[in-house]
Amino acid sequence: MAEANFIAVDLGASSGRVVSTEWDGTAFTLRELHRFDNEPVTVRGHVHWDVLRLWHEIKVGLAKYAQSGAQPPAGIGIDTWGVDYALLDASGKLLGNPYHYRDSRNDGMVELACERVPRQEIYAQTGIQFMQLNSLTQLLSLAEAGEPQLEHADTLLMMPDLFNYWLTGRKASEYTAASTSQLLHAEERRWAVELAAAFDIPRRIFPEIIPPGTVLGPVATDVCSEVGLVGEVPVVAVGSHDTASAVVAIPELDEHSVYLSSGTWSLIGVEIPDPILTEEALRFNFTNEGGVGGTIRLLKNVAGMWLLQESRHQWQREGRDYDWGELLDLAEQAEPFRSLLDPDAPDFLSHGDIPGAIRAYCRRTGQVEPESIGAVVRCCLESLALRYRWVIEALETVTGRELTTVRIVGGGSQNHLLNQFTADACGRPVVAGPVEATALGNVVMQAIATGHLGDLAAGRRAVAASVELKRYTPQPGPEWDRAFERFKGLLG
Repeated sequence: MAEANFIAVDLGASSGRVVSTEWDGTAFTLRELHRFDNEPVTVRGHVHWDVLRLWHEIKVGLAKYAQSGAQPPAGIGIDTWGVDYALLDASGKLLGNPYHYRDSRNDGMVELACERVPRQEIYAQTGIQFMQLNSLTQLLSLAEAGEPQLEHADTLLMMPDLFNYWLTGRKASEYTAASTSQLLHAEERRWAVELAAAFDIPRRIFPEIIPPGTVLGPVATDVCSEVGLVGEVPVVAVGSHDTASAVVAIPELDEHSVYLSSGTWSLIGVEIPDPILTEEALRFNFTNEGGVGGTIRLLKNVAGMWLLQESRHQWQREGRDYDWGELLDLAEQAEPFRSLLDPDAPDFLSHGDIPGAIRAYCRRTGQVEPESIGAVVRCCLESLALRYRWVIEALETVTGRELTTVRIVGGGSQNHLLNQFTADACGRPVVAGPVEATALGNVVMQAIATGHLGDLAAGRRAVAASVELKRYTPQPGPEWDRAFERFKGLLG
């Protein structure tokens, strides 16, 4: 079809942006319109998302598009991080700022959930990895505390669904985002309302589930007037969990590829046709999240660039402001394999002094404490690469597939040192890119929904024509194998 422009709103757990994307019939060209921080807000000991500020920033980005003089967009799509949600009353008003998934009220909720309903039964229904940040455990904490929000709630909307509602007036839950909640039936692809009832979560709050690629409707008239958009601009429910959008934009993804969406979180997995709900998958604590085109994303959440992001924030608070290039240079100069950590240990879940937490962890596990900045960064990067190896080997066990290539996308794919460590630790070639996978996957789904692209395969070919990929050849050695044995000992 003819040339078109699309707007992708991409909200991550630490920043957001509004991106204009031009489609020329062969390839996409991205232009960032507006970037902004997504900083949580702590109020009386609890951590919240500032969703009204995020909504304001989204509208700023849309206004910048309208002011650019470009043709009216062929579509708008929103993707965000998973698990978090907003509660609305019967009139559609927000019942308080949504809690942040790292809020301490979730402590102990996984254990309580498994006391109420056996772990195996929860997994058999939802197929979702047990983590205290999941929507199920967050809602259980509200029910246990008797918070009036849950009593007065009429509708639960996952984060992308909330902004879609504010854009269009339509309340619905897009499948890929809903699947992160641990409240969706993995095989029947409906809300697991019977499971929710066991946790005193009311059935009435769950809206209709819609597939990715659904056109929700036009941008509401009042929003168009406020930001200056002209005409009826369709809003598409894309693969609105950001990882679902990122996976859409991975060229050459096949049954022998493992994807790694690298950002605040690292999401490592494979694309499969149906959920895997075996005892083995439960033992490895894999998650079966919804993908586009009827697929399932069998994956594991790993604590990604969070460790380095929070460490950098701590050093900034101490008056030492390093850019990412400087931090990687310091890591390259540091001694290899001096200290290792489990990136997913509870020690590192909360905001704060992560370098101090890393030193305390190393003391507790009988290792040398990394004192220098370079030593801390190297410890994080080597440990992440080893964690990736552990997950990939477990994926091969669960799926029976031979996984020969690691495909890294997202902002973390620019980290050349981590990419090389990953190739070396895993003994597999790494293909890095696209950096803008989430935004590209977002617009691919818009283009499919509006008839500009035929299907997912055509979308991935268009992405391949739009970006350059970087390849890393593995340089494995016995030191990585020895480090891996040490690392597995830290997992318990």
